[in-house]
Amino acid sequence: MIHSILLEFMIIGILGIGSQWFSWRFRMPAIVVMSIVGLLAGPIIGLINPEQDFGDLYSPIISVAVAIILFEGSLNLDIKDIKGLGKPVFRIATVGAGISWLLGSLAAHYVAGLSLTVSFVIGALFIVTGPTVILPLLRQSKLKPRPAKILKWEGIIVDPLGALLAVFALEVIVFFAGDGKHISSLLIFCLASLFAVAIGIICGKGIGWMFEHGYIPEFLKSPVVFTAVIACFTIADEVTHETGLLAVTAMGMTLANMGISSIQDMRHFKENLSILLISAIFVMLTASLTRETLMEVFNIEIIGFVLLMLFIVRPLSIFLSTIGTDLSTAEKFLVGWIAPRGIVALTVSGYFATVLYKEGYEDASIITSLTFALVFFTVCTHGFSIGWLARKLNLAADDQPGVLIVGSNPFTKTLAETFDDLEIPSIIVDSSWDRLGIARNAGIHVYHGEILSEQTEYRLDMTPYDYLISASDFDSYNALVCTTFVPEFGRSNVFKLPVQLDDEEDVKDLVNTIGGRLLFSDRSSLESLCTRIESGYVFRKTTITDQYSYNQYLDERGQDTTVLFILKSSGEMDFLTNESNPKATAGDIVVSLTPPSKEYQKILAKLEEQRDQNINKEDPLT
Repeated sequence: MIHSILLEFMIIGILGIGSQWFSWRFRMPAIVVMSIVGLLAGPIIGLINPEQDFGDLYSPIISVAVAIILFEGSLNLDIKDIKGLGKPVFRIATVGAGISWLLGSLAAHYVAGLSLTVSFVIGALFIVTGPTVILPLLRQSKLKPRPAKILKWEGIIVDPLGALLAVFALEVIVFFAGDGKHISSLLIFCLASLFAVAIGIICGKGIGWMFEHGYIPEFLKSPVVFTAVIACFTIADEVTHETGLLAVTAMGMTLANMGISSIQDMRHFKENLSILLISAIFVMLTASLTRETLMEVFNIEIIGFVLLMLFIVRPLSIFLSTIGTDLSTAEKFLVGWIAPRGIVALTVSGYFATVLYKEGYEDASIITSLTFALVFFTVCTHGFSIGWLARKLNLAADDQPGVLIVGSNPFTKTLAETFDDLEIPSIIVDSSWDRLGIARNAGIHVYHGEILSEQTEYRLDMTPYDYLISASDFDSYNALVCTTFVPEFGRSNVFKLPVQLDDEEDVKDLVNTIGGRLLFSDRSSLESLCTRIESGYVFRKTTITDQYSYNQYLDERGQDTTVLFILKSSGEMDFLTNESNPKATAGDIVVSLTPPSKEYQKILAKLEEQRDQNINKEDPLT
């Protein structure tokens, strides 16, 4: 057992982030890996026990982390984001939650064997999904926008509502138990919930107003918001337990819908912080479980309850609540299956188990085991099935990583045509309708609009695209586009083409200070590439085999041939840049820009000669 708190923090951090990396590297659900790692480090091996070792600090650490995660999620809840989806989201978060509460409570009573009073408290808590589990799943599965937005909004909105609903059910039970409390306690709870919403809105409006009027410098914006979130959560939670979650959700949604320009930068900071917190908290919670709790999970009543929640309660609540909406059957089926429970259910269930047990409900002792069973089974089943099911229902974005190209010109048009030939999703974005003409006439997928505009964020679905190439007519604009989208695409997937290469030292300095890597390895400029395209250069696709190696290809290629990228057999692409020079292996396709054939060159020379002769005939002075 680890006795140094500092050492235990280090172990939790390494295990959490290590789980995230392992999940990314081997394409596994992160929440599943984190849960298993926590169980191995805690009750199975006995390396750490955060709840015991941290003592009184354990609950505050979890609570603050959940508040920040929930705030970060709600910071993405811009009303414009669910244009056309407001009705199904509202139905699922209200009618669907109510149906799930009723059916879940009955399942807990008749299958898990809990008393009706305990069942209705825990049934309310089990309606939550939450951003701690939904956001990692969405990041992993790359769903199409509609089902992804529904799951995201439901998870973030219902997360605090589930906890509040459970507290309300508990207040009703205590009231009817006749322990001397009056109806005033219920009124106080309702007023406290309204107070939590009010303080969240006030904090959000206040922070937003100070941002807009320049009362907070850029370097202090994230720390100020971070502190305000903790203060907002703590004040509301001190008034009534669990209302703090509602307060931070209201604060995040308020800021998200104020249209503040600097919110985007904070959003990326909070997202990175949330990933760290989710990783650590999942490990802490699962590592704090006891072996007795794990053994109770295999109780036949608990397994039966989990199966009912998976296959009956969730699908039925979604199908009934979305009657009359425009959701397709496939969308209903996917949303009706995906409902993993996470951190809020695990943390809050311990509180209710303690309170109910003190009130004399001895069956509340199995609440922790019941909750963990539901969390673990839903995390595993949904984590491993969401991608497969989305593909089967045609609700997943194309598995082939796509390319978003900024700037329409002869080179990008031909590049996009090559992507189409290779069945790689691509789109050309340009603010000029005239410049887009060359791509539109070629039948290429285009978007007319400013890529840096806020409206583009809502109108253009960027889910299918993993790579970005900025190839406009201005170097400064290309640098700005790359810098803007580095947080979304990743630094290694953002590229730019220099318009000209007049000063090598200037370009070198630009690359070191501005986001986006320079295409291609021979440092071709956009101007020279367009000139070559107009001169008859063509894109060639060469498959590397065991008999024809990449080194042979490089030795035999012409001096004027530029290798552009390598399409790996896995579907991923390796672009050649000033910083990297990837190698192709058997099964990969090398795409290059090569000079026209000799026959084509002869034809082109003959056409130029005829053109010159015609000019001489028309001009007698020549």
